[in-house]
Amino acid sequence: MRVIAGEYRRRTLRSLPGTEIRPTSDRLRETLFDVLTAGNPAALGETTWFDLYAGTGAVGIEAISRGARRVYFVESSKAAADLIAANLKSLGIASGFQIVKAEAGNALRQLEAAGNIADYVFLDPPYALQDEYAKTLSALAQSRLLREPTVVIAEHEKRFDPGGAFAELRRYRKLVQGDAALSFYRPHH
Repeated sequence: MRVIAGEYRRRTLRSLPGTEIRPTSDRLRETLFDVLTAGNPAALGETTWFDLYAGTGAVGIEAISRGARRVYFVESSKAAADLIAANLKSLGIASGFQIVKAEAGNALRQLEAAGNIADYVFLDPPYALQDEYAKTLSALAQSRLLREPTVVIAEHEKRFDPGGAFAELRRYRKLVQGDAALSFYRPHH
């Protein structure tokens, strides 16, 4: 598993053994960032990211590598949170991030209370926890964490549909790659 582009390009990231963490494949991550940058490598400069169910931290680290100003890695598992910290340290990334060791709903409340607003939110719950998608997307839709241009991306199994709309949050694109899919949402007011 590697960083695809940007400052830390080609650097390796570690994962945990076993199936508890299912990192977003390098190919799917590359597709995700190709869609978000749309040919403009500087598009993610100075952006704020919430990487929910962060696992290895690969998506948030990719965002940092491509110029994101701040990334909040949200992860409830201590082993995974420690792994994210180790991956950041191995790349020499010492600032511009915060690891929030909390369940996603609690973390969103903390981030909102602190007055944070996301430019991008990526969520990739364990595929078995299908309820987490609706719960988290609904919480985001009802929060003050999003503004008009914010993009929310959910990674999910191709055969599972997380839903097309949650209050003001509407899906505007779905992209399938292999067994996985990405659903892109934006708030509409």
